[in-house]
Amino acid sequence: MIESRSKAMHATLEGTMAALRAIRANALRSALTALGIIIGVAAVIAVVAVMQALSSTIDRQLDDLASDMVIVSADTPTQQALIGLRNRLSFDDFLAVRERVRGIESITAMMQPPSFGGRVKQGSHTTVTQILGTDSNYQDVVRVYTDQGRFLSESDDFRRRRVAVLGPTVVRELELPANPVGSFIELGGDWFRVVGVAEARGSLFGFDQDNYVIAPFSTLKALAGSAQDEDVQIYYRPAKGVALEAIEAQLRQVLRTRRKVADGAPDPFKVQTAERTRKSFDSIVQGVTMVAAAVVGISLLVGGIGIMNIMLVSVTERTREIGIVKALGATPQFILIQFLVEALVLSLFGGVVGLALGWGLALLIALAVPGMSGAAVPLWAVLLALGFTTAIGVIFGLAPAIKAARLHPIDALRYE
Repeated sequence: MIESRSKAMHATLEGTMAALRAIRANALRSALTALGIIIGVAAVIAVVAVMQALSSTIDRQLDDLASDMVIVSADTPTQQALIGLRNRLSFDDFLAVRERVRGIESITAMMQPPSFGGRVKQGSHTTVTQILGTDSNYQDVVRVYTDQGRFLSESDDFRRRRVAVLGPTVVRELELPANPVGSFIELGGDWFRVVGVAEARGSLFGFDQDNYVIAPFSTLKALAGSAQDEDVQIYYRPAKGVALEAIEAQLRQVLRTRRKVADGAPDPFKVQTAERTRKSFDSIVQGVTMVAAAVVGISLLVGGIGIMNIMLVSVTERTREIGIVKALGATPQFILIQFLVEALVLSLFGGVVGLALGWGLALLIALAVPGMSGAAVPLWAVLLALGFTTAIGVIFGLAPAIKAARLHPIDALRYE
């Protein structure tokens, strides 16, 4: 028993050494054989690493948003939009929510009048930005604070004053003074006095969060004229200890009643939170990662087939060599192990090189995309790639190894 085990171990060791010598003797062919595995693993690792980096970037940027802030906006079904109909929320909807929904700590309305066109002028300088109409509560809900001057006040909205708070990007684009408080800008043909400049917030998903002008809601509403295109978004924060779901249930009841929505019909509005946005992005990223990895993984199968073909050719080329080795006493087990280890080493070599190339490619992509976190390869991806390449080496190397092991020494020696 012990002697048979010793012989088996000796045969395995000798077969492994013979396989390594064969790979080294045909280094170029071995590298080309592993090329399919290298490309497949590199592509899979790059896709997974980039998607993981994208997910981390999204999570980090969403952390900058207040997780308890809720945005309610109009929502139009695709079928309705195709025939030119669009749902909107009115200022009266906002007033109804503010008066009837309990458990809200602070609430505000925001509109972007389409008649203004987003153009802001100052002297010979013009820029395109977001023109937001809101009130003093916007600062408490969205956490927008001023770096210079002040924010809008209740009296600004009550008296319809033509005042504005600028984002840092607008100040830069219009080439306003270092302290532009007291300067005047032109919105929709009317002059507004700058009362404050907001703190810089940077970008979110490549979107500039500092490119906006905030003016009193009542002022923009009056200047816009007709309420036909009025479309209001409602921002609010729940009071401490109040569940978001409880407030949302009240809100849905109020808005559906006002809009006379039939039972079972979809809401003509949507409720968004940072946490829901995060979950949606995570779900999308995971789905894209799995689909992309599966598609790219097909190349691994192609690489495995390439290894099998080359190994079959190798068996044919080395038929006489196999005959000589068998004539000198090599067992079928020795030959089987030699060719199987050869395929396995080629496959693992391709997997390791592919890992390194895929990681490097992912790092380059992360550097090229502004704001993306550094790419990191998760452990499960490494183990999956190496495990898959090992399986490919065994599966696709088995047929050539069995063919080589079954060759009859005399027939092999006669092979031309």
